[in-house]
Amino acid sequence: MVIKMQKTSADYWKDKNVFVTGATGILGSWLVKKLLDEKANITILKRDHVPNSELELSGSIRKVNVVHGCLEDYWTVERALNEYEIDTCFHLAAQAIVQTSNRSPLPTFEANIRGTWNLLEALRNSKLIKRIVISSSDKAYGDQEALPYREDTSPLAGLHPYDVSKSCCDMIAQAYAHTYKLPIGIARCGNIYGGGDLNFNRIIPGIIKSILQDEVPVIRSDGTYIRDYFYVEDTVNAFLTLARELNREEVRGQAFNFSPEKPLSVKELVEKILEISGSSLKPKVLNEAKNEIKEQYLNCEKARRLLRWKSKIDIDEGLRNTLEWYRLFFRKIK
Repeated sequence: MVIKMQKTSADYWKDKNVFVTGATGILGSWLVKKLLDEKANITILKRDHVPNSELELSGSIRKVNVVHGCLEDYWTVERALNEYEIDTCFHLAAQAIVQTSNRSPLPTFEANIRGTWNLLEALRNSKLIKRIVISSSDKAYGDQEALPYREDTSPLAGLHPYDVSKSCCDMIAQAYAHTYKLPIGIARCGNIYGGGDLNFNRIIPGIIKSILQDEVPVIRSDGTYIRDYFYVEDTVNAFLTLARELNREEVRGQAFNFSPEKPLSVKELVEKILEISGSSLKPKVLNEAKNEIKEQYLNCEKARRLLRWKSKIDIDEGLRNTLEWYRLFFRKIK
């Protein structure tokens, strides 16, 4: 009799056929790099060419299958899942900039909502899928008096375009998990930061860019907005942990909060970046932020209890790593 040994965590991803949407974004780039290290076979859906993305700069793009198209095209998605025999899906793609959503909500709704149901419908028709991780957000909870957000007591109640799109994406994923028994886990994360974020209107890359170019850093809000800041390599670990645990009945169909559980105000965050960089620059506070939630932060007890997961990288270490990535990045693109 041959006894089949269960794979250890070290080789869990070896030879698995993984589909990643949003692979050129900050989280997607680092997730793909990690999965390549773990010997997974990776297929990505690529809408736009982003030459300075971490996926391109690291050379990872040359090691993956690339399907050109967008999530709004159902047949492209179904073809990719079928032809590359996908058994694992990480859905990270989204229009993720709040100001962009406020200026023009329809493309955000198309990408984030239609894109999610197209993907999930194609996965429902797949005969091979074993694990699906959907990237939601703390923004899906909307503006609530009771903080921190908890999965069991905080309803999904987005009011502004981006927040609404994430509430919808989250609920659509729950519908497919509970109605069709798809092996779905939902990740609701705080603000993800780290090397590779090229959206310089976000606070961390924007402040770092200003410091490295010796320009006055700008704070759009009044500096009192409070958020969780979640380092990207920690985020990758959370997503991979959730995916591995989807073989357990008590995990399937569940949403999990992920963050370091150490919220900071924008002012405190900027002061940390300035201190770590050794800069003497003083930020300019514009107080112009609109349609954004004042305070958002997460309770992650459920992830600790059910997934045995917790954040490992504190804000100081994460910011030092991030600052170093951008130092090298701006040298490369000169």
